[in-house]
Amino acid sequence: MDKNSIFGIILIAGILIIWGVIQSPNKKELAARKKMQDSLALVSRERPNLDTAGKYIRSDEPDKPVVTSDSANTQKLQQELGEFASFATGDDRYFVIENDMIRLKVSSKGGRPYSVELKKYKTFGRQPVILFDGDSTQFGLNFYYQNKPVSTNSLYFKPADDLTHDATANKDSLAMRLALSENKYIEYRYIVEPGSYMVGFNVQLVGMKDMVTRDPSSLDFSWEVNMPQHEQLKKNENQYTTLYFRHYKEDVDYFKARTSKDVQQQDIPTQVEWVAFKNQFFTSVLIADEAFSNALVKSTTLPEESKYLKNFRAELGIPFQRLDNETVRLRMFYGPNKFKLLKQYKEYKLQDLVSVGKGAIRGINQFVIIPIFDWLSRFIGNYGLIILLLTIIIKIGLLPLTYRSYLSQARMKVLKPQIDELTHKFPKGKELERQQATMALYKKAGISPMGGCLPMLLQFPILFAMFRFFPTSIELRQEGFLWVKDLSTFDSIVSWNHYIPILSNVYGNHISLFTILMTISTILSMKLSDTTTSSQQMPGMKTMMYIMPVMFMFMLNNFSAGLTYYYFLANVITIGQNYLFKQFVDEKEILRKIEEKKAKPVKKSKFQQRLEEMAKQSGKRPSKKK
Repeated sequence: MDKNSIFGIILIAGILIIWGVIQSPNKKELAARKKMQDSLALVSRERPNLDTAGKYIRSDEPDKPVVTSDSANTQKLQQELGEFASFATGDDRYFVIENDMIRLKVSSKGGRPYSVELKKYKTFGRQPVILFDGDSTQFGLNFYYQNKPVSTNSLYFKPADDLTHDATANKDSLAMRLALSENKYIEYRYIVEPGSYMVGFNVQLVGMKDMVTRDPSSLDFSWEVNMPQHEQLKKNENQYTTLYFRHYKEDVDYFKARTSKDVQQQDIPTQVEWVAFKNQFFTSVLIADEAFSNALVKSTTLPEESKYLKNFRAELGIPFQRLDNETVRLRMFYGPNKFKLLKQYKEYKLQDLVSVGKGAIRGINQFVIIPIFDWLSRFIGNYGLIILLLTIIIKIGLLPLTYRSYLSQARMKVLKPQIDELTHKFPKGKELERQQATMALYKKAGISPMGGCLPMLLQFPILFAMFRFFPTSIELRQEGFLWVKDLSTFDSIVSWNHYIPILSNVYGNHISLFTILMTISTILSMKLSDTTTSSQQMPGMKTMMYIMPVMFMFMLNNFSAGLTYYYFLANVITIGQNYLFKQFVDEKEILRKIEEKKAKPVKKSKFQQRLEEMAKQSGKRPSKKK
């Protein structure tokens, strides 16, 4: 491995280290976070329990008794809510509408989605995956009616009809209604189809054109969710949990998940097509058929001791024409962050919810890695073997670059004795003359100093693409291989509960075997490739070269086992390739060709030839090239 290759690797390592330092909160931020946690803890003690279990309407158990109010409370509610006062109290009932993919539980309070279960997935603790649950959710319209502020989230709806099935369209629907009279009501209708994660959601407004909102042409709609933890390590999952949104017919935008800010907020005065609350592997999306007129979105990181990751909130403007009878058509996607699945909704660009990088990195993942991965998945069920074959395919594709890099190193190796002679000829104090003589030697030999570095740098986009692909690939989630129980998270072989200062923060409270194997194979690969450098040329460079893999070991200990397994395989294959190259590359023949090139006169460039021709025409003798 030549000096330029080592410098390129160290540069990348330096960037990653600086990035890690920047992401770490300072003392002031930690103090502010502690203050916020104390405040939230105080609020949580004053709030009702979020885990109150509900009863399904189709069970044989009786519903909760209706909460009765005395005359004083009734009068107070009448003053606060007007005609809607009678809906402020009621019985908590729950209705289920489902298909083979999801189980949507709807509450009579607010007529809102109370919880959503994804039937084909389990949490790391083997519990059902619930995207959101209970009273941690807010979902409903906010408006003024007869000068009274009304929020449907806190009012009790009643089913407009039983769960209905449309045999023609093969759809199930559930309607929840808030009815002031037969000709004046608000209705939420939920529609599910077999085999789909998409839920139709229609808001029907009958006789409600006198509602008052901030914007006469839109209704205010609130959506708020506390995101629960599903994966093994909360810190890791939080790095991929964030809020996304798409500007109408434009690009998808999002809040940074890896940030020291506990609160992020954005006011969007223009049209928004959808808003998504996303964690590492699952997402809830609210989509408007005709776009929301505006939006205010907010993300809040919750305390470390909370069972939730973050709180997401969206205030959305729904177009409102103020007709006697109008229906606003929305959709809700509740499902996995699976690129192939989300690409089915490419008109909404939902595939952008999968974090596969930006620019060239995203292109590599989208058009190379993911198609190959999906193609292999059609024939092979073991994802450890799929990663092995994927690695082999990639290494074969990169073989020309790898060979050029090795050949450049071999050329540098045979020139090393002559480079050492120049080092002795131009001792300390004559560095400029030494560099000029070295470059002249390279030029005569026809060797580019960047010949070994450039092919290696061209491979870095692949390494970074894998860095983004594996931790967010839901296909690897809970897939085992060898000793690994879950390729989407770290493969702990030893763990401990005690906090160890610095070590626990930087390395974690476990040892990942694939990370250790990756580190060992990286050091071995470097050692076998270390044929063109010397401590005399680059004091301390060798030490730094071997420290770098240890630094990566600390950085990647908490990452996906699939990622470190890939890096380990790539190192092993590289070692094998270099061994084969060594059998076919004759260093004596390389030196003979270099000496032949050195003996030939240096060919003048076309630019220099033009300069000489111009000089002849002007009657001047061109200067000789030194």
